[in-house]
Amino acid sequence: MHDERLTAQLTFLIELDRLKRILRRTSLVGGDRRENSAEHSWHLAVMAMVLAEHANETINVLHTLKLLLVHDIVEIDAGDTFAYDVEANLDKEERERAAADRIFGLLPDDQRDELRALWEEFDARQTPEARFANALDRLMPSLQNYQNGGGTWRAAGVTQAAVYHRLHPIEEGSHALWSYVEAMLVDAAARGLIRA
Repeated sequence: MHDERLTAQLTFLIELDRLKRILRRTSLVGGDRRENSAEHSWHLAVMAMVLAEHANETINVLHTLKLLLVHDIVEIDAGDTFAYDVEANLDKEERERAAADRIFGLLPDDQRDELRALWEEFDARQTPEARFANALDRLMPSLQNYQNGGGTWRAAGVTQAAVYHRLHPIEEGSHALWSYVEAMLVDAAARGLIRA
């Protein structure tokens, strides 16, 4: 007979494999294919280790990594909602909360509560770690779009103002990264990668 706790943990971990099938709108740099949500989460975790010194406040890097590794798990059920799709974002919160209930509910109660709290902390952006994690989550797709000649910005006809609005919370987590992004957006508009 299998240990009930171990069985629940393995069931959750097997379920996470589905995150690899959730395609994001953003393409990998070079544009040969779209990235999946698991790749995105991994990339953000590495970014946190490399860029932690640029956070506005001292952060616990391990805690930041935890936030980044769980922040998109709900996309297994809710899908990846394109940031610039106004209509799809109307019910995003409801879809994601239902997904969190189901997916984190696969875990033993103590781990369910811990991972759910991390997921909620990320979204609330009330801690230094959550603000920095959110900055990275907004930064990476913008770097990919910029490197891919406008990528999804261009394909979806997104305006510079919309991109600026979406990315502005980067400043809450890192003034240095925001300064970089501002210059990048000016250049992107000048080069026609986003609509001015």
